[in-house]
Amino acid sequence: MSQERFYGDDRRVNDRLELWRQTLESKGFELNRTKTKYLECKFNVGTQEREVEVKLDTQIIPKRDNFKYLGSIIQENGEIEQNVTHRVRAGWMKWRLTYGILCDRNVPPRLKDKFYKVVVRPIMLHGVEKDRIRNEVIRNKVGVAPVEDKFRESRLRWFGHVKRRDTDALVRRCERLTIAWVEER
Repeated sequence: MSQERFYGDDRRVNDRLELWRQTLESKGFELNRTKTKYLECKFNVGTQEREVEVKLDTQIIPKRDNFKYLGSIIQENGEIEQNVTHRVRAGWMKWRLTYGILCDRNVPPRLKDKFYKVVVRPIMLHGVEKDRIRNEVIRNKVGVAPVEDKFRESRLRWFGHVKRRDTDALVRRCERLTIAWVEER
């Protein structure tokens, strides 16, 4: 690759950053120059390494090797180890906060299971939808039934509850109810 192409890339990045700044300011926003940093993604292994000097006016913008975006850690090389470690730590922190409930012998196991599924597990699984993993795959991994099955289970539970009632109970009388239709002329 020629040196001209590299310098062209520098200029193009800086021109786009300047355009971004101008667009933000035209909409009434202000770019905080002291907090602005950039991440260069190096997903292609065969690309030639070269430092690009990113500037906003005369200020050099510092480079990061990872970046936290919407709760997920993005690494410059495309790996996910730091994000996985971050999610596991967040899950353990929630576990420690809920330890009193999850390890209390007076709390029924079924309630502990529900509490874990509602509080701890979502923290660890936050953001997995970015991987475009199908819901069925996630449900199979964590052992959760589809919503349709839960609806069906709930209806069957109610049906069993009604059927176990005495035949003279109000809900059972509805089974024997007949409706006479009257046609209008």
